[in-house]
Amino acid sequence: MSARTSPGGNGDPQPSNIPNVHVGDQHAAAAERRRTFPFRFPRDPRLLGGKFTVAENARRLLRFFYFERRLMQALGAWTLSIPEFEVKLETGRHIFYHADAARLLRERLSEQETGFKTVDAFRDADIDRFIEEMLSAHSASELLVGVHQVLGRAQATAYRHHCDDTDPVTDVPTIRCLRRILTDYEPMLAWADAAIAAYIEGGVDESRLAVWRWHLQRVLASIGGVTGSDAREEAPPPLRSASKPFERGTVPLRDARFDTFKNTGDYDTADGQERFPKDSYESLRLRFIRTQRDEVDAIEAFGTFIWDIRFKDFQAEYDLARITWDEARHTEIGHRALLAAGYDPFELRNRLTGSTCRGPMDPAFAMAEINLFGEVGVLKTINSLIDTAVERRDELLRHIADFIRSDERTHVRKGGRIIQVMTDLDAKALEQRTRELFTECLVSLGAVTKDMDVFTVTREDIEHLVGE
Repeated sequence: MSARTSPGGNGDPQPSNIPNVHVGDQHAAAAERRRTFPFRFPRDPRLLGGKFTVAENARRLLRFFYFERRLMQALGAWTLSIPEFEVKLETGRHIFYHADAARLLRERLSEQETGFKTVDAFRDADIDRFIEEMLSAHSASELLVGVHQVLGRAQATAYRHHCDDTDPVTDVPTIRCLRRILTDYEPMLAWADAAIAAYIEGGVDESRLAVWRWHLQRVLASIGGVTGSDAREEAPPPLRSASKPFERGTVPLRDARFDTFKNTGDYDTADGQERFPKDSYESLRLRFIRTQRDEVDAIEAFGTFIWDIRFKDFQAEYDLARITWDEARHTEIGHRALLAAGYDPFELRNRLTGSTCRGPMDPAFAMAEINLFGEVGVLKTINSLIDTAVERRDELLRHIADFIRSDERTHVRKGGRIIQVMTDLDAKALEQRTRELFTECLVSLGAVTKDMDVFTVTREDIEHLVGE
């Protein structure tokens, strides 16, 4: 039995079975020094003691980490298959929230005698079974129910309980870690509840969502809940994932507000006319803003990459998650900039060329296209665009392009390391094969019509036709 500091009195330990021996007048002298000390600072009310040893703490944190890592991957797997703009956008943000939670837990575990290699190699078949069932949602509304209303709420509860139950003195780093994670969970769960309510108000069958929610709650209970320590219940039959294992989508979906095109990368061609003279500042300006709005397809690309390279390298997954969040912000920037320019963003056709090509593609080549061609292509032109915006006192374009430029530079730098995780091909072979694959795709879409036997699109062709 350990002594616990008394919250009242003079702060001396409560009686325990651990003997103490006072020497001379030291005890009384200490009391006198305290009495004459002039400052009365706030008393710390925390008590020593907690439910967890270091080993038990690490066991629970390892499960928390694994759930967060799997949620990052799972949401990435669904990015192509979510039609609704706001939900796709928010999912791009949430992917990073879960990635960052996993990072914080991973770091705390490394301080709890669990090395990074052990953390990264950790797998749990029960958690995998739950995630696979959650991924088997029939719609984006069902996905939100599983991710947020079932697992997300359970995780938030488990994190709060852990903060209450662990030692508030010896384990305060864990408490701080979990509280930082909860700052993202609170708005995330509130948004999900509002989004699910919007689905129901828009005609989604509430009873169907309730059945799915109850089903997943029972699946979670069958694995001992988030901590694995709850009493285990029998798994509810049948599991959707048992009869049909989950496969990520390959086709980019958009909601009914969008008018889409995929047979060209050129906005004027898609619109059927020029809005402004070709290569004029006004034309380049609108193209840049539209391209940002259309980076909804980059949410799909980077999210999908997380799923496709899952468990290869945690840092690569984390960097992809951060880039996915950045692309969600770019999409928001483009959408709001179109509004500020006087457009209804949904009046402007949405380009699906890039996602249509990348969706079924091996992740290394898809990543090479968007990183080596798309983002590098942006950096080739953005400096002159910003300079012209400054000259013309176009504060809207100057402001958004300034931030986007810094993001794209970061993406190019991080992208090189991510590609090394994805493939062993050298840069020249990777670029050549990427161009060949995109030539095949662009020809199949009707974006180019040259003879495939003798033709491979150039780097500039991809930058223009795919349009990042």
